Order: sequence, then structure tokens, then C-alpha cells
Amino acid sequence: MKPERFYDLVVEVAIIRPGPIVGQMVNPYLERRNGRQEATVAHPSLWPILERTLGIPLFQEQLMRIAMVAGGFTGGEADELRRAMGSKRSAERMQRIEEKLRAGMTRNGISQKGQDEIVQGITSFALYGFPESHAASFALLVYASAYLKVHHPQAFYAAMLNCWPMGFYSPATLVKDAQRRSVRMLPIDAARSDWLCTLGRQGPEEELCVRLGLRYAAGLREAIGRAIVEERARAPFASIADLAARVPLRREELSTLAEIGAFATLPARAGGKPGTRRAALWQAEAVARRGPGFLARVELQEGLATSPLPEMSARERTAADLRGMGLTVGPHPLAHERERLSRFGVRTAAELLRLPGGGRVRAAGLCIVRQRPGSAKGFVFLSLEDETGIANVIIDPGTYEKNRAPILKSALLAVEGRLERSDGVTSVKGDRFWALSGLGMEIASRDFH
Repeated sequence: MKPERFYDLVVEVAIIRPGPIVGQMVNPYLERRNGRQEATVAHPSLWPILERTLGIPLFQEQLMRIAMVAGGFTGGEADELRRAMGSKRSAERMQRIEEKLRAGMTRNGISQKGQDEIVQGITSFALYGFPESHAASFALLVYASAYLKVHHPQAFYAAMLNCWPMGFYSPATLVKDAQRRSVRMLPIDAARSDWLCTLGRQGPEEELCVRLGLRYAAGLREAIGRAIVEERARAPFASIADLAARVPLRREELSTLAEIGAFATLPARAGGKPGTRRAALWQAEAVARRGPGFLARVELQEGLATSPLPEMSARERTAADLRGMGLTVGPHPLAHERERLSRFGVRTAAELLRLPGGGRVRAAGLCIVRQRPGSAKGFVFLSLEDETGIANVIIDPGTYEKNRAPILKSALLAVEGRLERSDGVTSVKGDRFWALSGLGMEIASRDFH
């Protein structure tokens, strides 16, 4: 689409509804918009109604006006058509209206082909076509959201994360998208995080950052998360044992917070220095085994306060984040695999944008979206995310059937195929697929929604 003005957003909202899709209006509109197809209408009388949408009916109001102009409907009859296209539509009612409409179009000299085209547009709108007024209202939200994302990205991403599960992409993808747009994301910290994600300034330049909220700690009850915030407001936590003594955390909640680094700024014992994740896990286990009161009394003893466990590697920290939060503010999981993938000839998503089209390429990433639209004639579309961005993958029906197992089951997927460019969009037309193992971590994908 490449929208240039507000009305383009109105069209975008309407054109992805089931009505235009089933009515096969999407591709003709895009072809006309990009100058590859002439904008035509079924009858010259319809041009004033459809000029703004390049001859393609996209809105309920347009269908009502077409019925009045082409079929000779009265305003009341057009409103009956609108109601027939509503949620309580019936095939019998639509058939009666179609007969009346065809009779009117015949009287007005519209050819059989033109009638078929008009009827197809109207009947497809019975499958949830959008009123233009509704599309304009949604487009205003689109514009405001896009404005916030460009000019106030920290507030935008914090709000998206706090409103989740609203939205198309997972929190993990939102976090990485924010980081690629130079938004600094701060980890969960029991000494600083609220239940929801918050904004705060960090560093000598007072950079505005997004702090992850406790809500993203897997398995942490909201009441307990809010209790942490309330207790901290009364008095800062002196140590991990102090927190455990003041907030009734379950064993698994303590372990999760320790494993994801949420105790990174809390000392193992009062007056001590903050420790590593493994040190925090050691303390959490001691609390769980002996009770917070016991540990609070003896935490100065080196035998309990000092962990013998080695610190996690960068790969282990990423895996722990994904287990405990479903996301990470640290390196992208693919960053740990880049050397191995480069030896395998795999390009990054950013590199694909710079390569000439038509050549053979390999790409890989976490499969964050799998789609098979009803209008795509069996084609499947994947989004593979790596540390540099998202690569689009297109799979024809035959190739999909031959490679169902890796395509559907692999969190980390590699693909080989032809690099294609169309209207500024870069995609890999995949014909070979591999499931790559070795990450030891999983991330959720949005599959066929």
C-alpha cells in the first residue's frame, strides 16, 4: 500500500476484512494503486461512488449507493440491504435482494458481466464488510499509534507491553523491535520494577528507558507482585532474605525471580554486595529449605551467603530469560548462533535487504508468525526474526506439504530459496527447510491466526 495520506489508512483498515478478501478485491486494488492495472467500474454510473477506492467497492456505504444507482433501490431498500449484510444475515434474504437488484440493473442497461461483478461485491460484503465510518475511526487509532511509535517510542512500547495480550506480536518480539529502534529496555528488578512496565531515566544522560514489570515473571501471582511493590515502598529490601521474610513468595516464585536476574541489585545478605543469578538461586533455595526467618537470623554466615555455583554463561542467561519471562532484554537468541549460522551460509535479515533480487540465499530465525490466508491459494507465509530484524518467507503449497514437519514444529528454522522483491518488500521464496537445534530455548509463535 505504501500509505501517503490519512484516507489510505482508512482503506487499509477496510481492505483486510473478510468481505473484500473473499470478494477478491485486495489484489485488484493493489494492482491499480501501483499503476499496473487500469481503474475501471462495472458501469459508468458507478464511477462517482468508487473513484476514491479506484473502482473497487470496499465499504458498506458504497454498496448501498451502488444498489440505489445501479439497481434503482430506494433509500429504504438500500437500508434493508445494509441490514441483510449485518450479523443476522440469511441466505434466503440475500437471494431475494439479489433478484430485485438484478431486475433493476437490467432495466438500467447493465450487462450480465457487470451485474455479476456488482453482485459478487455485494454478496461478499455479507461476510463482514466494514462501514467507512468505522474504518475511519480505526484509522485514527492507527495514525495515533504510529505517531506515538515514531515520536514517543518508550511510551508506545510500555503501553503495548502493559496491554498485552492485545496486539498481533508477542512481548518478546515487541521488546526486540523496541531495541532495534534504539529504545533501551531494562530487566525486571525486584528493587525497582512495578507490576506493570514503567518509564524511567537512567545513566548520566538521563536516557528515557522502559523497565519491565513484574507481571512478566512467569508464574508470579499478581497479588504477590503488587505486595513486593508495596513492601518496597515502606522500606527498601536489605537483602533477598529480607524480601522473602516480608513477602510470602512460593518456592517456585523465588526461584523464577532469581533465575531471571530480578534480584540482581539485592545483596545476598544485609550490608553485602549484589551477587550473580546463580548466587541468587542459591539464596532462594536456602530460603525455601530453611524458611525466611531462619535465613534472616543467620545470613551473615559465609557458608549460607556465598554461593559455590558458577555464574551462568550468556547463552544460559538468555535461555533462563525465555523460560522465566518468555522474552529477554539481553542478546537475541540468534546472536548466540550467528557464528555457526554464518558458517552455514545464512544471511541476517538486514543483509537480505541489501542483496540483489533473484539469487539463492539462506536465512534463519525464530519463527514468530505462521500464516495461511484463505485468499492466498494455499500459500504459507512465515516471519523469521533474528538479531537484526524480520525476514519474510513465502512457501508454495507443494513445498509446504513436503516440509510440514520443520515448518510447523521448529522454533528455530533455516530456509533456502530465491530472494524476491516486489513493491519494496523483500521475501525469500523458500524451497528447502531445516530445523536447527542447539538453542535449548523456545519462544512462542503466532500460528495461523
